[in-house]
Amino acid sequence: MLTVTECKNAKPGERPVKLFDGGGLHLLVLPSGVKSWRLKYRFGGKEKQLTFGQFPEVPLAEARDCRDSARKELRDGVDPGARIRQIRARRTSPNAGAYTFKQAALRWHELQSHGWKPHHATQVRHALEAEAFPSIGERALADLLPADIRPIVETMQNRGAVDQAHRMLQRISRIFQLAIVDGKTSTDPAASLSAILRPITKRKYPAILSLKQAAAALKAFEAEPHWPATKLASRLLALTASRPGPVRFAQAAEFHDLDGEEPIWIIPAAKLKLERAESEQANFAFTIPLSCQAVETVKAALALSAGRKWLFPSAHRALLPLSENGLSVAYRRSPLFSGHHVPHGWRSTFSTVMNERAAELDRPGDRAIIDLMLAHKPQGVESRYNRAAYMPRRRQLAQEWADLLSANLVPAIELLEGPRH
Repeated sequence: MLTVTECKNAKPGERPVKLFDGGGLHLLVLPSGVKSWRLKYRFGGKEKQLTFGQFPEVPLAEARDCRDSARKELRDGVDPGARIRQIRARRTSPNAGAYTFKQAALRWHELQSHGWKPHHATQVRHALEAEAFPSIGERALADLLPADIRPIVETMQNRGAVDQAHRMLQRISRIFQLAIVDGKTSTDPAASLSAILRPITKRKYPAILSLKQAAAALKAFEAEPHWPATKLASRLLALTASRPGPVRFAQAAEFHDLDGEEPIWIIPAAKLKLERAESEQANFAFTIPLSCQAVETVKAALALSAGRKWLFPSAHRALLPLSENGLSVAYRRSPLFSGHHVPHGWRSTFSTVMNERAAELDRPGDRAIIDLMLAHKPQGVESRYNRAAYMPRRRQLAQEWADLLSANLVPAIELLEGPRH
């Protein structure tokens, strides 16, 4: 196989020189010094040749992508040379009325969005508008080649959005697959680009796993001059080991029996990490038993929100909840949390501390219940039944965790004395 250095250093001779790369691809160096990428192939029993462009305008990696795309077309029974001639003919003549990538993408999006939550559907469309439409949105779908799509993926990866690049390439490929079914094109040029995807590094949430350190960091955070709703949301998050999203969007009507013996927080299914079909079913709601300290925190938040829609209102826009990054930013600014703990990390803290206690106190049965307290997506009817059946023990563990974590914390009502706007 060729290297970029060999391509650069190739010198012309008295006769054309061919430098072979593999799979029929070669760099033809003409006596004039022009270096041209060529692909030899057979179709219909005849030997044919494709030209992909000149080096270095078409780099080695792009030439290989073109070769791979052409070979896939051959496997599908399509003559890549004939297709490229059609593309070039369309590019040199008026292309009005061509079916564009944007049209294909919007059709795919409209079809798929029936099974998505509205928020997710909006996110997907915005991603296409920001990443794909500027460069290929108005291009004729049938004209697009791997070399047209590759820059989209590489631009996203180069700025660190590797996970989003994987999703974008997958979506583009599915757009082409639907268009093939619709008879708008014959190939999927995104299919061969998976080779350029970088591996996704599994996301890790920094978390303090020592009870003593976690309690000290929470106490220090609450002593800092944060907006009271931020402090209260942080405390409820720590006490319940919930995900940050349900806390941020918590509403008064979700909390029940706050003055009774079995106070609970029922998080509607629509606020959980569920598929749309599940999120629309009431029986997928998740119930969290509240400790005494969690009840005090909720009551303090109710006093602060004063009947507003959201239990934890924004400091600057009272009709909105805390911003999506509000808690995260506050944690990054807190010395004991910064670099060591994020809001989502309370789930790991709770799991680690309580599982260690279960082992130390010889309570092996608690491990499964601790897992039930964290897994917000029920796996079938049995799991939902277990959550209800184990509610008394879950309540005991929730209170035990709250007692351990909040031993040195000030009463929740005192958190209202922070800065107010």
